[in-house]
Amino acid sequence: MALRPLFITQVYEASLAGDRDFAALNADLADACRMLAAEDAAGRAWCREHGYGGYTSYASLDDLPRRATAFATLKTRLDRHAAAFARDLAFDLGGGRLRLDSLWVNVLKPGAAHSGHIHPHSVISGTVYVATPKGASALKLEDPRLPLMMAAPLRLPDAPEAARPFVYLTPEPGTVLMWESWLRHEVPVNRARSERISISFNYGWR
Repeated sequence: MALRPLFITQVYEASLAGDRDFAALNADLADACRMLAAEDAAGRAWCREHGYGGYTSYASLDDLPRRATAFATLKTRLDRHAAAFARDLAFDLGGGRLRLDSLWVNVLKPGAAHSGHIHPHSVISGTVYVATPKGASALKLEDPRLPLMMAAPLRLPDAPEAARPFVYLTPEPGTVLMWESWLRHEVPVNRARSERISISFNYGWR
């Protein structure tokens, strides 16, 4: 008897923390994120209107790599990781390639969360983590087959990770996580005493 794992959901995990200049780059990213949170009035207004507990530049700024050198440096490194992930996924990109479509800042206050969602019109999405204080939210990933399981029983508490309906990944500063954009995910309540800072992104195929 044998089991054949089919239609696997891959999540790419890497880290920038081993880069020689990581400490300086991460500090520059943290400063840039906090600067945007203080100066982006349109972004703060969007957050108030949509009940986002903290700050995100998602709906207000679309040119971060041109605004700060740290974001431009980050883009270059993410491009390499996205290309590696695309190879691992056996994507046939034809004459095109994956291009960074959007890059945005998330500063999540203590007690705030970000409900479950997907990223339509993108191929690969992900997040790089800048500040993850003790108690900061994990990333919660949902089995994409969950709505189709109908009368399926619950899984055992000690089920292997690949068999669980939800998986929680706990990042550290420098962690890069990528997944295909159809994968539903959320950020549970931030139970840290300080802000959780991350930078999210989407890649499209052109």
